[in-house]
Amino acid sequence: MLRVTLRNLLARKVRLFMSAFAIVLGVAFVAGSFVFTDTLSASFDQIVKGSTGDVVVEVEGASDPGDPTDPGDTRVIPADVVDGLADVSGAARVDGNVGVGSVFVLGSDGKLIGGNGPPSLGLNYNDAPAITGEPALRLVEGRPPQGGDEVVLDVDTARRGGYDLGDSVSLVTSTDEPQLSAELVGLAEFGDGSLLGATLSIFDTDTMQQLFLGGRDAYTDAWVTAADGVSQTELRDQVAELLPTGVVARTGDAVAQEDQDDIGQALSFITTFLLVFAGVALVVGSFLIVNTFSILVAQRSRELALLRALGATRRQVTRSVLLEAFVVGLIGATVGLGLGFALAVGLKALFGVIGLELTGSGLVFSARTAVVAYAVGLVVTMVAAYLPARRSARIPPVAAMRDDIALPEQSVRRRSLAGAFLVLVGAGLATAGLLGSGTSGASLVGGGILGVLIGVALLAPLLGRPLLRLLEAGYRRIWGTVGVLAGQNALRNPRRTAATASALMVGLALVTTMAILGSSTNASLDKLIGDSYRSDYVISNAVGAPFSPAIARRAAEVDGVSSVTSVRAAPASIDGADQFLAGVEPATLPDAIDLEVPTGSLADLDDGSALLEQDTARDLGVSVGDTVTVHVGTGPQRLEVAGTFVATPLIFATVMVTQDALADAGVRPADQAVFAQRDPEAPLDAVRAGLDEVIAGLPTVTLQDQQEFRDAQAGQVNTLLYLVYALLGLALVIAVLGIVNTLALSVIERTREVGLLRAVGLSRRQLRRMVRLESVAIAVLGAALGIVMGLVFGVVLQRAVADQGIDVLAVPWWSLVLFVVVAALVGVLAAVFPARRAARQDVLRAISTE
Repeated sequence: MLRVTLRNLLARKVRLFMSAFAIVLGVAFVAGSFVFTDTLSASFDQIVKGSTGDVVVEVEGASDPGDPTDPGDTRVIPADVVDGLADVSGAARVDGNVGVGSVFVLGSDGKLIGGNGPPSLGLNYNDAPAITGEPALRLVEGRPPQGGDEVVLDVDTARRGGYDLGDSVSLVTSTDEPQLSAELVGLAEFGDGSLLGATLSIFDTDTMQQLFLGGRDAYTDAWVTAADGVSQTELRDQVAELLPTGVVARTGDAVAQEDQDDIGQALSFITTFLLVFAGVALVVGSFLIVNTFSILVAQRSRELALLRALGATRRQVTRSVLLEAFVVGLIGATVGLGLGFALAVGLKALFGVIGLELTGSGLVFSARTAVVAYAVGLVVTMVAAYLPARRSARIPPVAAMRDDIALPEQSVRRRSLAGAFLVLVGAGLATAGLLGSGTSGASLVGGGILGVLIGVALLAPLLGRPLLRLLEAGYRRIWGTVGVLAGQNALRNPRRTAATASALMVGLALVTTMAILGSSTNASLDKLIGDSYRSDYVISNAVGAPFSPAIARRAAEVDGVSSVTSVRAAPASIDGADQFLAGVEPATLPDAIDLEVPTGSLADLDDGSALLEQDTARDLGVSVGDTVTVHVGTGPQRLEVAGTFVATPLIFATVMVTQDALADAGVRPADQAVFAQRDPEAPLDAVRAGLDEVIAGLPTVTLQDQQEFRDAQAGQVNTLLYLVYALLGLALVIAVLGIVNTLALSVIERTREVGLLRAVGLSRRQLRRMVRLESVAIAVLGAALGIVMGLVFGVVLQRAVADQGIDVLAVPWWSLVLFVVVAALVGVLAAVFPARRAARQDVLRAISTE
């Protein structure tokens, strides 16, 4: 039996390769996801360890300068406190640090370097050692900065900016001095030299204090280096005794572990995101494997019957087919594992384009990646091949020798009942998930959608019959006898046709769902902006980071500008749940935004109160007059609820306070958006030109009118949508392979029939047309089922998130028509190889085939 199995594998190399290719693509996505995220994790671990001292002294609850959306913290540690730590017996040295975010470097061409994700940091220069024992900063060329007109850059930033020593470097900050320039006097490396796209602008300590601490003799944090023989814990305890209230000491290991945990949580999202699409590819690939092995078993029915007649047991026949599947899975997983490395390289390049530089980081390969890759490849292949293998053992020898291999009607009924059951269960899980929340809710929705997809795939032979008959009627009217033959071939084995179409159905169902969600999101944003946007212009940061408050003051001085209001932002929490604060100017905000306030009043908002987004207020169980404790900046702030507001894309926040309240909480003053209203009598072009002059030389800041703002919001949604389309394209590629494979095997299975058709007068051209039409029927069936399901999924999901702001249902009908047309073209292209093969067969040899 082993020799027979190996002979069959060698005799059907091309057919089995196409099945293995589906596994290759799915496994490649799984392996590539793990290799890429492991590489990211290792790179971040090196950065974390290289940027943490033995003991870190910091303000309790201080903000992270590495968070590009955080405006920063005004709280500092006085210099005399840091200087006093030098008296600690276990300390070898003490170094005060001044570190802030949103210090952007402009290249010699005036364009922004980085800023899209990785932080742009400003630091004071020192050679303090990290927990690795090596200095966090190493000067590799030039000298340290001295005075406010000198700066040191990290090597990679200088290279990307085209700077050499002695050049004048342009910088943009979020301080009252939005534009700076300084002479480049040195180049430095950070840790092991890899910053993953972050930029470092390094000044001397006095300059950092003048620019970012208002001239105060203080530090944002300090590192205490342990003397020989002193542990981090002992040193931390000694340091803690000298610290004032509000300042804490933590061991470097604890700080590094916390940072690594936060990074790991962020990276898990990337891994999950990529693995979802890998799972889709594997589900679609399983349809291809099931179909391939089903057809191969049917074609080999006489051979299997002879093996049974010669004494082979059912178990041996089943094992023979499963062994073939095992070899296919093994080869697919091995090739997929290798291709996963190529995919990881591609992901590195893609993330490099958006700012996350990994060019200096080698790929990390762990044993877990190999184990998962082989487990996925083998399990999916073996499970997909099990039913055809089991069916092969149940074929009676005599019936198989007569080629009597028609599928019993009872089997179709069982499949239909199982499909209906899965649809009901899937719908129930999806409903439960939509009513739930968080990760468990999303998992239930995903499981429910998968159940419905598989259920409809099982029902497809029943659901697809009316559509196939309709296509047959159309074929008959247009192409006559050839059309009838194509339609009858598609109807001949409805289970096989439906299984092939189901692979395409899954991909198009998900594409349609995302298209509806994307269109509904854009329509809802357009409605919200149209209903609430009163301002003529909005000034915002192109990279999502806060910018200098001086820009709002300058905009207010432009001739023809009647009103200017700014919005500031900061992260916060209430009862342990993350919130996002917006700092507004209550007197001028109504000039820019028509904010809907269902309860309370914006006019009642003062430094001791807050407006809560209405859903947030409901979740917290509070109403007007109640008090909430908001943790932000200096610590817990008790604020009275002055009212509730309806979420708007113009202010991304769940809690609204005054800007003075934010400042009192220790949040650094920096604007997230500035809205400018034009005097109706002022010339439009002149006002626009004046505002353009305000932001001249600041590539981090953009100026948009209402339509440009709407287009920008839609562009962000569309960019994400195109990314999802690209990833789902993998499933569509596998679906096309499924059509090619099924047609190729079907042509081989019908060799004698093809020869007879040629013998009675069917030309090669007509034969190719017949195969193409059959392929189009399969593709259109898959597209129709997929789009119908996608419509249902899309509408249900849109209604489920309607209370999150996506309350306008928009169905992109033209896109759906395009999907059907593309599916038909896919059918034509998928039939090219099988149709040519059928047309090239020798007529006499085909007729004599048994």
